[in-house]
Amino acid sequence: MNGTRCPNVAFGNAVVGAALALVTACTINPVTGNRELALISADQEIEIGQEQYAPSQQMQGGDYAFDPALTTYVRGVGAKLAAVSDRALPYEFVVLNNSVPNAWALPGGKIAVNRGLLTELHSEAELAAVLGHEIVHAAARHGAIAMQRGLLLGAVVSGMQAAARGGNFAGLAVGAAGVGAQLITQHNGRENELEADQYGMQYMSRAGYDPTAAVTLQETFVRLSQQAGDQGRLAALFASHPPSTERVEKNRATAASLPRSGDMGRERYQAATAALRQRQPAYDAYDKGRAALVENKVADAERFARESMRLLPGEAQVHALLGDIALQEKRYDEAARYFGDAVGRNDRFFYYHLQKGIALRQLRQWDPARAELELSVKLLPTADAYFALGGVAEQRGDRAAALENYGRAAQSEGAAGKSAQDATVRLDLPTNPGKYLTARGTLDGNGELIVEVANPTRVPVADVLVAVRYTDAQGAAREQSRQLTGQLPPGQALRQPMGLGPFASTATFEVSVAAARVPPPP
Repeated sequence: MNGTRCPNVAFGNAVVGAALALVTACTINPVTGNRELALISADQEIEIGQEQYAPSQQMQGGDYAFDPALTTYVRGVGAKLAAVSDRALPYEFVVLNNSVPNAWALPGGKIAVNRGLLTELHSEAELAAVLGHEIVHAAARHGAIAMQRGLLLGAVVSGMQAAARGGNFAGLAVGAAGVGAQLITQHNGRENELEADQYGMQYMSRAGYDPTAAVTLQETFVRLSQQAGDQGRLAALFASHPPSTERVEKNRATAASLPRSGDMGRERYQAATAALRQRQPAYDAYDKGRAALVENKVADAERFARESMRLLPGEAQVHALLGDIALQEKRYDEAARYFGDAVGRNDRFFYYHLQKGIALRQLRQWDPARAELELSVKLLPTADAYFALGGVAEQRGDRAAALENYGRAAQSEGAAGKSAQDATVRLDLPTNPGKYLTARGTLDGNGELIVEVANPTRVPVADVLVAVRYTDAQGAAREQSRQLTGQLPPGQALRQPMGLGPFASTATFEVSVAAARVPPPP
């Protein structure tokens, strides 16, 4: 056992230091035997994993509902490895409907593998190498330690806990779902990767698999990483699990120290994934269609989508792609129909509900739109859904609900977040102009009062009414109002004489914006 002592941590902020001191403790890593600083308890790890697992799956394409038998097979392999791991956790395994070859683990043993990675493997032992590697990431607390680094940089534990409670679609998520997005996209360092390889191979051997499969797997990944043409498709895998010749050599040395009589399971793996491989041409066409739509090549997108539909008409993703094409082309009836078909095939994926709700909103079908958008939010809270819900509420005359939903959407830095910020200003500024516009008064050389009003928002403002409170020469309280001339553009300020004065240089003023309006768009 490593006798390294837990590091001493110095905090510049006494409050933060006191909060962290309540949970700071040394623990023994159950995989490596090393003593480590533990700001996040085992119970917290499990809680974080449980609460982030479902939204993280949604952000990565949702579960592969089309082939439940494939997920059952992967879970069986994962269970064999989990049973011989060094740490008892509530391990779970899922296959995601995502073409990107990747796998990831959350704290607490929540593990996912994309169908796109399964088509790159050749044996059950290689699958065991992938899953064993991810089990070590969870068992050795790699995700929790990464979160601790953030805490040591100044975040308070209670803030982390609150956040944890509350296709890649991670960019759409808002609120607590962002925690999972950060965990599954983090870069694993050299030490963690070598550690996950070494102990994952031990788990393979204990479970009866040939550990040399981990060597051939890494050799394949190194070869693919050196081929520029494949780098884009495998970029997500290589970003979070960087391959290297060092890993190949370390794996080879580890394999030499372990029994070589294990099973490769090639026939079983080929049988379990045969249907997936038969569907691959349909998924290839789908991926090409999705890429073409991103590049606004609508005709190509529709051609590939129709080809995918011909090959695999039961796959909900294909119907959603056709819906996205129709939505982009403003064929809203058609879009709603396609998204309805997608929901009918898989009602557990947020995106289909979201897009159907957006299409119905365009059709001014407010109640059905709201129902679909709310279903979407239950599966994954996104800025797009909250922005659309805000629009529906505004159309129904529910100002409070509109502002609440716009506020949630505005958490995002994406397009929907910016649109929500603008919608909030447009809706709320006439009632609360001082919340959005700033005003101050200064005296010119003649003692005359000049008022400056600034508009830091992204929307133009007109009919600004400024109120000035001051004390006159006789000591009496006075108030005057003036309407500024001209429109106040976004991000600009307007200066105007108030026609008051002259005042002594020691005079004080209270200047505020009493009224304003947002003009309708041209």
